[in-house]
Amino acid sequence: MTDRMLVATRKGLLTLKRNGGWKVATTDFPGIAVTAALRDPRDGAIYAVLKHGHFGTKLHRSDDDGKSWQELAAPAFPADAPGGPSLFQIWTIEAGGTDQPGRLWAGAIPAGLFVSDDRSASWRLVDALWTVPEREKWFGGGYDDAGIHSISPDPRDSKRVFVGISCGGVWETQDGGENWRLHGKGMIATYLPPEQAGTLESQDPHRVARCAGAPDVMWMQHHCGIFRSEDAGRTWTGMKLPGDDFGFAVAAHPKDPNTAWFVPGIKDEVRMPRDGALAVTRTRDGGKTWETLREGLPQRDAYDLIYRHGLDVDATGDGLAMGSTTGALWTSDNAGESWRLVNAHLPPVYAVRFV
Repeated sequence: MTDRMLVATRKGLLTLKRNGGWKVATTDFPGIAVTAALRDPRDGAIYAVLKHGHFGTKLHRSDDDGKSWQELAAPAFPADAPGGPSLFQIWTIEAGGTDQPGRLWAGAIPAGLFVSDDRSASWRLVDALWTVPEREKWFGGGYDDAGIHSISPDPRDSKRVFVGISCGGVWETQDGGENWRLHGKGMIATYLPPEQAGTLESQDPHRVARCAGAPDVMWMQHHCGIFRSEDAGRTWTGMKLPGDDFGFAVAAHPKDPNTAWFVPGIKDEVRMPRDGALAVTRTRDGGKTWETLREGLPQRDAYDLIYRHGLDVDATGDGLAMGSTTGALWTSDNAGESWRLVNAHLPPVYAVRFV
């Protein structure tokens, strides 16, 4: 089972190690917001995306397992980009395929997709996605501008890349970014007028996760419920849950396409657990039935919200980690059946990743 995780927080990048229990081993970039982090499985490099406020976005890489860091080029909109965008934040960073050494993808707010082919020595904006005509109908989902939060290269074909945009729907390229196709049939946006609820380019997928062992299966936490796809995101089926289905985070089992985890809140206007009782919902039969998992989680006076990247599952499918906006971090070693509080006093957690 995985014995290390990266936790990106408002006050630095924490590396936790399992040594008789999970503990903070190191804190890098203390006091600075780290909005995303990645350990590249191809070469072991660790990337940290920093948000310096007035000084903007910075990107650092460690090639010695976090012992030292080198500042590198950060994604930035070119001066001649249509619309004159200004980078607010890098929301996520992902590795390319195993056949693409050096390739990285980064999703931004506003919703620009950036690609590097030299381990972040340089970046370029993916113009073909930035200039799609449907962008006119994109809008912010929590932020002023639309943003790219989910990037998923297909493990069978690294030229096929899927992205999720709040609020701009879901898109796929089959040629490495040269051309893009809008998907998402079956999603419903109840915040739109009824006659526009199915408008694909105005959907708000909060987070999309792919089953690595069955790449055509994807799970989505949408602003208006939970959806599942069996055709790599082209079409989606809404799930019926016995309780709340609003939330942000989703984790897909790495091997079992029928298993996924979500963390519900009450609704958009009340972003907290119902009755102050934090819970994780799990399905193990493709969404036909749902379990509510509470053991070890606070069941009164809890105000924890789990951000889009605040829930992760390890390669075994048994280990889970979950970090909240109130700075609490929990782990599970039994697929969510029970949880253990690691620390209740961390900075607000933006993202967790097993490495």
